Amino acid sequence: MKQPIILLMLTAFISFKPADPLPIGASLPKGDLQLNEISGKQITLRESIGANGLLVMFSCNTCPVVVANQGRTVQVSQNALKNNIGVVLLNSNEADRNGKESLKAMKAYADKHKYAWHYAEDKNSVLADAFGANRTPECFLFDKNGKLVYHGAIDDSPQDGDRVNRNHLTQAIEELINGKEISVKKSRSVGCSIKRN
Repeated sequence: MKQPIILLMLTAFISFKPADPLPIGASLPKGDLQLNEISGKQITLRESIGANGLLVMFSCNTCPVVVANQGRTVQVSQNALKNNIGVVLLNSNEADRNGKESLKAMKAYADKHKYAWHYAEDKNSVLADAFGANRTPECFLFDKNGKLVYHGAIDDSPQDGDRVNRNHLTQAIEELINGKEISVKKSRSVGCSIKRN
């Protein structure tokens, strides 16, 4: 009797496993999906692309790694905007949508940290699944044509800003706007798991 129950549990677990992350060179997925943004308006990723590209970062309000990286998130987002790269932070934590990850809580968090870019709700974690995103923070940088050029962490020391040796995302942005090959296209995201359900 135990075997069928265990098999059923394993099948359920496997069925909820997100897709593999987007490969480098992949096109922006679900770019026309309408997203609720903290401004009260709806946005899409496609309309958020700047003249030089788009930065999509999966984030939230509560993950300790997100909180520890908040200064760097603000800095890299400001840098992206300055270089005509659109910025959208996505909150995919559907499991706590009525609590600390609600749209109201997102707005309060964004106001506290003076966000000057989009922070939107990824309802039912649809975009997290499409991107194959699993962590917060997790970054996806696209060029102006909507092709993925970098995926991974903000830098090489997510848990300790004093030990950063390489700013992966900042370097990728600089190389992108200067028409250079991205020297480090992928890095390992470290953070909390996205709470899909």
